[in-house]
Amino acid sequence: MTATLTLPDGLLAPSYGTGSLAAVLPAVAGALGTDLTTATGLRSTDCRDALGLPSGVRRAVVVLVDGLGLANLAERGGHAPFLRSLAADGRSVLSSFPSTTAAALATFGTGTSPGRTGLLGYTQRNPATGGLATTVSWTEQSDPYRRTKLSGPMRAEPEDVQREPTVLERLAADGVRVVAPGPARFAGSGMTRAALRGPRYVPAEGLDAQVGATVRELREPGLVYLYHGAVDKAGHQHGPQSWQWGDALEETDSELRRLVRSVPKGTLVVVTADHGQVTADLSRQHDVAAHPELARDVALLGGEPRAGHVYVAPGADPRDVAARWAAVLGDDALVVLRDDAVAAGWLGPVAEHVLPAVGDVLVAARGAATVVDSRLHPSGAREMPGVHGSLTPAEMVVPLLVAQA
Repeated sequence: MTATLTLPDGLLAPSYGTGSLAAVLPAVAGALGTDLTTATGLRSTDCRDALGLPSGVRRAVVVLVDGLGLANLAERGGHAPFLRSLAADGRSVLSSFPSTTAAALATFGTGTSPGRTGLLGYTQRNPATGGLATTVSWTEQSDPYRRTKLSGPMRAEPEDVQREPTVLERLAADGVRVVAPGPARFAGSGMTRAALRGPRYVPAEGLDAQVGATVRELREPGLVYLYHGAVDKAGHQHGPQSWQWGDALEETDSELRRLVRSVPKGTLVVVTADHGQVTADLSRQHDVAAHPELARDVALLGGEPRAGHVYVAPGADPRDVAARWAAVLGDDALVVLRDDAVAAGWLGPVAEHVLPAVGDVLVAARGAATVVDSRLHPSGAREMPGVHGSLTPAEMVVPLLVAQA
Protein backbone atom coordinates (compact mmCIF):
# COMPACT_ATOMS: atom_id res chain seq x y z
CA MET A 1 0.00 0.00 0.00
CA THR A 2 1.16 3.55 -0.64
CA ALA A 3 0.22 6.72 1.19
CA THR A 4 1.29 9.11 -1.54
CA LEU A 5 -0.22 7.30 -4.54
CA THR A 6 3.03 7.68 -6.40
CA LEU A 7 2.46 5.09 -9.09
CA PRO A 8 4.98 2.28 -9.49
CA ASP A 9 6.62 1.69 -12.85
CA GLY A 10 4.27 0.26 -15.40
CA LEU A 11 1.11 2.09 -14.30
CA LEU A 12 -0.41 5.29 -15.69
CA ALA A 13 -2.29 7.93 -13.73
CA PRO A 14 -5.83 8.43 -15.08
CA SER A 15 -6.73 11.76 -16.66
CA TYR A 16 -9.99 13.18 -17.94
CA GLY A 17 -8.74 16.20 -19.85
CA THR A 18 -8.35 17.01 -23.54
CA GLY A 19 -6.02 14.04 -24.06
CA SER A 20 -8.49 11.50 -22.72
CA LEU A 21 -11.38 9.42 -23.96
CA ALA A 22 -13.69 11.97 -22.34
CA ALA A 23 -12.62 14.52 -24.97
CA VAL A 24 -13.49 12.52 -28.10
CA LEU A 25 -17.21 13.22 -28.47
CA PRO A 26 -16.88 16.86 -27.36
CA ALA A 27 -14.15 17.23 -30.00
CA VAL A 28 -16.46 15.83 -32.69
CA ALA A 29 -19.20 18.16 -31.47
CA GLY A 30 -16.77 21.03 -31.98
CA ALA A 31 -15.97 19.81 -35.48
CA LEU A 32 -19.71 19.85 -36.24
CA GLY A 33 -20.02 23.42 -34.98
CA THR A 34 -21.67 22.78 -31.60
CA ASP A 35 -20.14 24.69 -28.71
CA LEU A 36 -20.68 22.83 -25.44
CA THR A 37 -18.91 22.43 -22.12
CA THR A 38 -19.16 19.25 -20.07
CA ALA A 39 -19.70 19.11 -16.32
CA THR A 40 -15.97 18.58 -15.79
CA GLY A 41 -15.09 21.66 -17.83
CA LEU A 42 -14.17 20.19 -21.22
CA ARG A 43 -15.10 22.65 -23.97
CA SER A 44 -15.85 21.22 -27.39
CA THR A 45 -13.68 23.67 -29.32
CA ASP A 46 -10.70 23.08 -27.02
CA CYS A 47 -11.10 19.32 -27.40
CA ARG A 48 -11.39 19.63 -31.18
CA ASP A 49 -8.18 21.64 -31.40
CA ALA A 50 -6.30 19.42 -28.93
CA LEU A 51 -7.19 16.27 -30.87
CA GLY A 52 -6.46 17.84 -34.25
CA LEU A 53 -9.95 17.56 -35.74
CA PRO A 54 -11.08 19.90 -38.51
CA SER A 55 -13.82 22.51 -38.12
CA GLY A 56 -16.82 23.15 -40.33
CA VAL A 57 -17.70 19.46 -40.72
CA ARG A 58 -21.28 18.61 -41.78
CA ARG A 59 -21.12 14.82 -41.46
CA ALA A 60 -19.23 12.66 -38.98
CA VAL A 61 -18.96 9.03 -37.89
CA VAL A 62 -17.52 7.96 -34.55
CA VAL A 63 -16.63 4.27 -34.27
CA LEU A 64 -15.78 2.74 -30.91
CA VAL A 65 -14.08 -0.65 -31.23
CA ASP A 66 -14.41 -2.33 -27.86
CA GLY A 67 -11.12 -3.75 -26.56
CA LEU A 68 -8.77 -2.36 -29.22
CA GLY A 69 -5.90 -0.87 -27.24
CA LEU A 70 -3.10 0.93 -29.04
CA ALA A 71 -0.63 -1.74 -27.95
CA ASN A 72 -2.96 -4.48 -29.21
CA LEU A 73 -3.22 -2.75 -32.58
CA ALA A 74 0.54 -2.26 -32.80
CA GLU A 75 1.26 -5.90 -31.89
CA ARG A 76 -1.29 -7.34 -34.33
CA GLY A 77 -1.13 -4.62 -36.98
CA GLY A 78 -0.63 -7.15 -39.77
CA HIS A 79 -4.30 -8.02 -39.40
CA ALA A 80 -5.36 -4.38 -39.84
CA PRO A 81 -3.58 -2.72 -42.79
CA PHE A 82 -6.19 0.04 -43.06
CA LEU A 83 -6.18 0.98 -39.38
CA ARG A 84 -2.40 0.69 -39.34
CA SER A 85 -2.23 3.23 -42.19
CA LEU A 86 -4.36 5.66 -40.15
CA ALA A 87 -2.24 5.05 -37.05
CA ALA A 88 0.82 6.42 -38.85
CA ASP A 89 -0.67 9.91 -38.47
CA GLY A 90 -2.97 9.12 -35.57
CA ARG A 91 -3.00 9.99 -31.94
CA SER A 92 -3.82 8.19 -28.74
CA VAL A 93 -6.03 9.05 -25.79
CA LEU A 94 -6.25 7.74 -22.24
CA SER A 95 -9.10 5.56 -21.02
CA SER A 96 -10.83 5.80 -17.64
CA PHE A 97 -10.19 3.98 -14.40
CA PRO A 98 -11.26 1.27 -14.34
CA SER A 99 -10.31 0.71 -17.98
CA THR A 100 -13.44 -1.29 -18.64
CA THR A 101 -16.47 -0.94 -20.87
CA ALA A 102 -19.10 0.41 -18.47
CA ALA A 103 -16.87 3.06 -16.92
CA ALA A 104 -15.18 3.99 -20.20
CA LEU A 105 -18.37 4.14 -22.31
CA ALA A 106 -20.02 6.44 -19.77
CA THR A 107 -16.92 8.64 -19.67
CA PHE A 108 -16.88 8.67 -23.48
CA GLY A 109 -20.62 9.30 -23.75
CA THR A 110 -20.78 12.20 -21.30
CA GLY A 111 -17.35 13.77 -21.69
CA THR A 112 -16.88 13.55 -17.92
CA SER A 113 -15.52 10.82 -15.60
CA PRO A 114 -16.64 7.75 -13.61
CA GLY A 115 -16.90 9.89 -10.50
CA ARG A 116 -19.62 11.91 -12.23
CA THR A 117 -21.38 9.15 -14.14
CA GLY A 118 -21.58 6.65 -11.30
CA LEU A 119 -20.58 3.78 -13.59
CA LEU A 120 -17.51 2.47 -11.81
CA GLY A 121 -16.75 -0.96 -13.22
CA TYR A 122 -18.18 -4.22 -14.48
CA THR A 123 -19.84 -4.74 -11.10
CA GLN A 124 -20.44 -2.36 -8.22
CA ARG A 125 -22.46 -2.17 -5.04
CA ASN A 126 -25.90 -0.61 -5.24
CA PRO A 127 -25.91 1.41 -1.98
CA ALA A 128 -29.71 1.45 -1.93
CA THR A 129 -30.01 -2.34 -1.78
CA GLY A 130 -26.61 -3.72 -0.87
CA GLY A 131 -26.74 -5.90 -3.97
CA LEU A 132 -23.98 -6.32 -6.53
CA ALA A 133 -24.99 -4.62 -9.77
CA THR A 134 -23.64 -5.70 -13.15
CA THR A 135 -23.64 -2.47 -15.10
CA VAL A 136 -23.21 -3.74 -18.66
CA SER A 137 -26.26 -6.01 -18.47
CA TRP A 138 -28.03 -3.80 -15.90
CA THR A 139 -28.78 -6.71 -13.60
CA GLU A 140 -28.32 -7.15 -9.88
CA GLN A 141 -27.49 -10.02 -7.53
CA SER A 142 -29.35 -9.45 -4.30
CA ASP A 143 -27.21 -11.93 -2.34
CA PRO A 144 -24.13 -12.61 -4.46
CA TYR A 145 -22.37 -14.86 -1.95
CA ARG A 146 -25.15 -17.42 -1.82
CA ARG A 147 -24.53 -20.68 -3.65
CA THR A 148 -27.73 -20.00 -5.63
CA LYS A 149 -27.49 -16.38 -6.69
CA LEU A 150 -30.64 -14.26 -6.56
CA SER A 151 -30.42 -12.25 -9.77
CA GLY A 152 -32.76 -9.93 -11.62
CA PRO A 153 -33.03 -6.48 -13.18
CA MET A 154 -30.94 -3.83 -11.50
CA ARG A 155 -33.12 -2.01 -9.00
CA ALA A 156 -32.21 1.46 -10.18
CA GLU A 157 -33.18 3.38 -13.30
CA PRO A 158 -30.24 4.13 -15.62
CA GLU A 159 -31.04 7.83 -15.61
CA ASP A 160 -30.98 7.89 -11.80
CA VAL A 161 -27.55 6.27 -11.65
CA GLN A 162 -25.99 8.19 -14.55
CA ARG A 163 -27.30 11.75 -14.22
CA GLU A 164 -24.98 13.59 -16.59
CA PRO A 165 -26.37 14.68 -19.98
CA THR A 166 -24.68 12.81 -22.81
CA VAL A 167 -22.86 14.61 -25.59
CA LEU A 168 -25.09 12.84 -28.12
CA GLU A 169 -28.30 14.14 -26.56
CA ARG A 170 -26.84 17.64 -26.35
CA LEU A 171 -25.98 17.46 -30.06
CA ALA A 172 -29.52 16.33 -30.83
CA ALA A 173 -30.89 19.23 -28.79
CA ASP A 174 -28.70 21.55 -30.88
CA GLY A 175 -30.43 20.32 -34.04
CA VAL A 176 -27.82 17.80 -35.21
CA ARG A 177 -29.21 14.54 -36.62
CA VAL A 178 -27.73 11.85 -34.37
CA VAL A 179 -28.15 8.17 -35.29
CA ALA A 180 -26.80 4.97 -33.74
CA PRO A 181 -27.07 1.78 -35.83
CA GLY A 182 -26.58 -1.33 -33.73
CA PRO A 183 -27.96 -4.68 -32.56
CA ALA A 184 -31.66 -4.54 -31.71
CA ARG A 185 -30.97 -5.89 -28.21
CA PHE A 186 -29.05 -2.73 -27.34
CA ALA A 187 -31.93 -0.37 -28.18
CA GLY A 188 -33.27 0.93 -24.89
CA SER A 189 -30.91 -1.24 -22.82
CA GLY A 190 -29.80 -0.01 -19.42
CA MET A 191 -26.29 0.69 -20.65
CA THR A 192 -27.55 2.60 -23.70
CA ARG A 193 -29.93 4.67 -21.59
CA ALA A 194 -27.24 5.42 -19.04
CA ALA A 195 -24.20 6.21 -21.16
CA LEU A 196 -25.29 6.86 -24.74
CA ARG A 197 -28.83 8.18 -24.72
CA GLY A 198 -29.84 10.70 -27.35
CA PRO A 199 -29.49 9.16 -30.83
CA ARG A 200 -32.23 7.68 -32.95
CA TYR A 201 -31.48 3.98 -32.77
CA VAL A 202 -31.44 1.98 -36.03
CA PRO A 203 -31.44 -1.83 -35.59
CA ALA A 204 -28.58 -3.37 -37.60
CA GLU A 205 -27.07 -6.76 -36.79
CA GLY A 206 -23.37 -7.11 -37.56
CA LEU A 207 -20.79 -4.53 -38.55
CA ASP A 208 -21.49 -4.94 -42.26
CA ALA A 209 -25.15 -4.00 -41.73
CA GLN A 210 -24.16 -1.13 -39.45
CA VAL A 211 -21.80 0.26 -42.09
CA GLY A 212 -24.58 0.03 -44.67
CA ALA A 213 -26.99 1.84 -42.35
CA THR A 214 -24.37 4.51 -41.67
CA VAL A 215 -23.87 5.22 -45.36
CA ARG A 216 -27.62 5.53 -45.88
CA GLU A 217 -28.09 7.82 -42.88
CA LEU A 218 -25.29 10.15 -43.98
CA ARG A 219 -27.10 11.07 -47.18
CA GLU A 220 -28.17 13.90 -44.91
CA PRO A 221 -25.80 15.85 -42.62
CA GLY A 222 -25.39 14.63 -39.06
CA LEU A 223 -23.49 12.33 -36.73
CA VAL A 224 -23.52 8.52 -36.64
CA TYR A 225 -22.18 6.60 -33.66
CA LEU A 226 -21.11 2.95 -34.12
CA TYR A 227 -20.17 0.50 -31.37
CA HIS A 228 -18.41 -2.74 -32.33
CA GLY A 229 -17.85 -5.45 -29.72
CA ALA A 230 -16.44 -8.45 -31.63
CA VAL A 231 -12.76 -7.71 -30.96
CA ASP A 232 -13.28 -7.48 -27.20
CA LYS A 233 -15.40 -10.65 -27.21
CA ALA A 234 -12.69 -12.60 -29.06
CA GLY A 235 -10.10 -11.36 -26.61
CA HIS A 236 -12.09 -12.43 -23.58
CA GLN A 237 -12.82 -15.86 -25.02
CA HIS A 238 -9.48 -16.66 -26.65
CA GLY A 239 -6.96 -13.98 -25.65
CA PRO A 240 -5.61 -10.96 -27.55
CA GLN A 241 -2.77 -13.06 -29.00
CA SER A 242 -5.10 -15.68 -30.48
CA TRP A 243 -5.88 -16.29 -34.14
CA GLN A 244 -9.53 -15.67 -33.31
CA TRP A 245 -8.66 -12.18 -32.11
CA GLY A 246 -6.71 -11.60 -35.33
CA ASP A 247 -9.69 -12.73 -37.42
CA ALA A 248 -12.01 -10.35 -35.54
CA LEU A 249 -9.59 -7.49 -36.13
CA GLU A 250 -9.27 -8.35 -39.85
CA GLU A 251 -13.03 -8.24 -40.31
CA THR A 252 -13.24 -4.96 -38.41
CA ASP A 253 -10.45 -3.44 -40.50
CA SER A 254 -12.09 -4.49 -43.77
CA GLU A 255 -15.47 -3.03 -42.83
CA LEU A 256 -13.99 0.25 -41.61
CA ARG A 257 -12.08 0.59 -44.88
CA ARG A 258 -15.39 0.11 -46.69
CA LEU A 259 -17.01 2.69 -44.44
CA VAL A 260 -14.47 5.40 -45.26
CA ARG A 261 -14.70 4.61 -48.98
CA SER A 262 -18.51 4.69 -48.99
CA VAL A 263 -19.56 7.71 -46.93
CA PRO A 264 -20.15 11.07 -48.67
CA LYS A 265 -17.14 13.19 -49.51
CA GLY A 266 -16.00 15.34 -46.62
CA THR A 267 -17.34 13.02 -43.92
CA LEU A 268 -15.15 12.96 -40.81
CA VAL A 269 -14.51 9.41 -39.53
CA VAL A 270 -13.05 8.95 -36.03
CA VAL A 271 -12.10 5.51 -34.71
CA THR A 272 -11.28 4.94 -31.05
CA ALA A 273 -11.68 2.31 -28.31
CA ASP A 274 -12.73 2.07 -24.69
CA HIS A 275 -9.73 0.10 -23.40
CA GLY A 276 -7.11 -2.46 -24.40
CA GLN A 277 -6.53 -6.01 -23.20
CA VAL A 278 -3.74 -8.00 -21.60
CA THR A 279 -3.27 -11.77 -21.35
CA ALA A 280 -3.83 -13.01 -17.81
CA ASP A 281 -1.22 -15.15 -16.06
CA LEU A 282 -3.33 -17.63 -14.10
CA SER A 283 -0.33 -18.52 -11.94
CA ARG A 284 -0.61 -14.97 -10.56
CA GLN A 285 -4.32 -15.18 -9.76
CA HIS A 286 -5.39 -14.50 -6.17
CA ASP A 287 -8.68 -15.98 -4.90
CA VAL A 288 -10.29 -14.04 -2.06
CA ALA A 289 -12.37 -17.06 -1.06
CA ALA A 290 -9.26 -19.19 -0.64
CA HIS A 291 -7.20 -16.70 1.34
CA PRO A 292 -8.41 -15.81 4.86
CA GLU A 293 -6.40 -12.57 5.01
CA LEU A 294 -8.13 -11.32 1.86
CA ALA A 295 -11.61 -12.48 2.89
CA ARG A 296 -11.40 -11.07 6.43
CA ASP A 297 -13.73 -8.07 7.00
CA VAL A 298 -14.76 -7.96 3.33
CA ALA A 299 -18.51 -7.71 2.80
CA LEU A 300 -18.45 -7.65 -1.00
CA LEU A 301 -16.01 -7.58 -3.91
CA GLY A 302 -16.98 -5.54 -6.95
CA GLY A 303 -15.19 -4.36 -10.06
CA GLU A 304 -13.36 -7.03 -12.05
CA PRO A 305 -10.25 -9.20 -11.80
CA ARG A 306 -7.95 -6.36 -12.93
CA ALA A 307 -9.61 -3.54 -10.93
CA GLY A 308 -11.41 -4.34 -7.70
CA HIS A 309 -13.81 -2.40 -5.49
CA VAL A 310 -13.43 -3.88 -2.00
CA TYR A 311 -16.41 -3.06 0.24
CA VAL A 312 -15.51 -3.64 3.88
CA ALA A 313 -17.85 -5.11 6.47
CA PRO A 314 -19.65 -2.72 8.85
CA GLY A 315 -17.43 -1.75 11.73
CA ALA A 316 -14.21 -2.81 10.01
CA ASP A 317 -11.45 -0.30 9.36
CA PRO A 318 -10.65 0.06 5.63
CA ARG A 319 -7.05 0.85 6.53
CA ASP A 320 -6.64 -2.58 8.13
CA VAL A 321 -8.23 -4.30 5.12
CA ALA A 322 -6.02 -2.35 2.72
CA ALA A 323 -2.89 -3.21 4.69
CA ARG A 324 -3.70 -6.93 4.62
CA TRP A 325 -4.48 -6.89 0.90
CA ALA A 326 -1.27 -5.01 0.14
CA ALA A 327 0.75 -7.52 2.16
CA VAL A 328 -0.82 -10.52 0.44
CA LEU A 329 -0.80 -9.18 -3.12
CA GLY A 330 2.66 -7.61 -2.98
CA ASP A 331 3.93 -6.60 -6.41
CA ASP A 332 0.85 -8.05 -8.12
CA ALA A 333 -1.35 -5.05 -7.29
CA LEU A 334 -1.47 -1.48 -6.10
CA VAL A 335 -3.88 -1.24 -3.15
CA VAL A 336 -5.23 2.19 -2.17
CA LEU A 337 -7.86 3.63 0.13
CA ARG A 338 -10.93 5.17 -1.50
CA ASP A 339 -10.24 8.64 -0.13
CA ASP A 340 -6.67 8.58 -1.43
CA ALA A 341 -7.76 7.40 -4.88
CA VAL A 342 -10.45 10.08 -5.03
CA ALA A 343 -8.01 12.78 -3.92
CA ALA A 344 -5.56 11.63 -6.60
CA GLY A 345 -8.23 11.97 -9.30
CA TRP A 346 -8.44 8.31 -10.31
CA LEU A 347 -12.19 8.68 -10.89
CA GLY A 348 -12.16 12.36 -11.81
CA PRO A 349 -14.40 14.69 -9.78
CA VAL A 350 -16.68 12.49 -7.66
CA ALA A 351 -20.31 13.52 -7.16
CA GLU A 352 -21.84 13.13 -3.71
CA HIS A 353 -24.40 10.55 -4.88
CA VAL A 354 -21.65 8.44 -6.50
CA LEU A 355 -19.26 8.19 -3.53
CA PRO A 356 -21.16 5.42 -1.65
CA ALA A 357 -20.84 3.12 -4.68
CA VAL A 358 -17.03 3.41 -4.73
CA GLY A 359 -15.17 0.63 -2.97
CA ASP A 360 -13.70 1.44 0.44
CA VAL A 361 -10.46 0.01 -0.97
CA LEU A 362 -9.45 0.03 -4.65
CA VAL A 363 -7.14 -2.56 -6.18
CA ALA A 364 -5.28 -2.04 -9.47
CA ALA A 365 -3.60 -5.20 -10.74
CA ARG A 366 -0.01 -5.07 -11.98
CA GLY A 367 1.72 -7.15 -14.62
CA ALA A 368 -0.59 -9.98 -15.67
CA ALA A 369 -2.08 -10.65 -12.22
CA THR A 370 -5.77 -10.93 -11.37
CA VAL A 371 -7.85 -11.00 -8.18
CA VAL A 372 -11.03 -13.08 -8.14
CA ASP A 373 -13.51 -14.52 -5.66
CA SER A 374 -14.59 -18.06 -6.48
CA ARG A 375 -17.75 -17.52 -4.44
CA LEU A 376 -18.75 -14.88 -6.99
CA HIS A 377 -16.94 -15.65 -10.22
CA PRO A 378 -17.68 -18.85 -12.15
CA SER A 379 -14.77 -20.83 -13.54
CA GLY A 380 -15.21 -19.30 -17.01
CA ALA A 381 -14.70 -15.81 -15.63
CA ARG A 382 -11.70 -16.87 -13.52
CA GLU A 383 -10.04 -18.59 -16.49
CA MET A 384 -10.71 -15.81 -19.01
CA PRO A 385 -7.48 -15.32 -21.01
CA GLY A 386 -8.07 -11.71 -22.09
CA VAL A 387 -8.65 -9.19 -19.28
CA HIS A 388 -8.59 -5.45 -18.64
CA GLY A 389 -9.47 -2.80 -16.09
CA SER A 390 -6.18 -1.69 -14.57
CA LEU A 391 -3.73 1.16 -15.13
CA THR A 392 -1.15 -0.44 -17.43
CA PRO A 393 -0.46 1.29 -20.76
CA ALA A 394 -1.79 -1.76 -22.64
CA GLU A 395 -5.16 -1.30 -20.94
CA MET A 396 -5.26 2.50 -20.68
CA VAL A 397 -3.90 3.84 -23.98
CA VAL A 398 -6.33 3.60 -26.91
CA PRO A 399 -5.99 4.83 -30.50
CA LEU A 400 -7.60 7.93 -31.94
CA LEU A 401 -7.59 7.39 -35.70
CA VAL A 402 -8.98 10.02 -38.03
CA ALA A 403 -9.92 9.87 -41.71
CA GLN A 404 -11.84 12.26 -43.93
CA ALA A 405 -13.59 10.82 -46.97
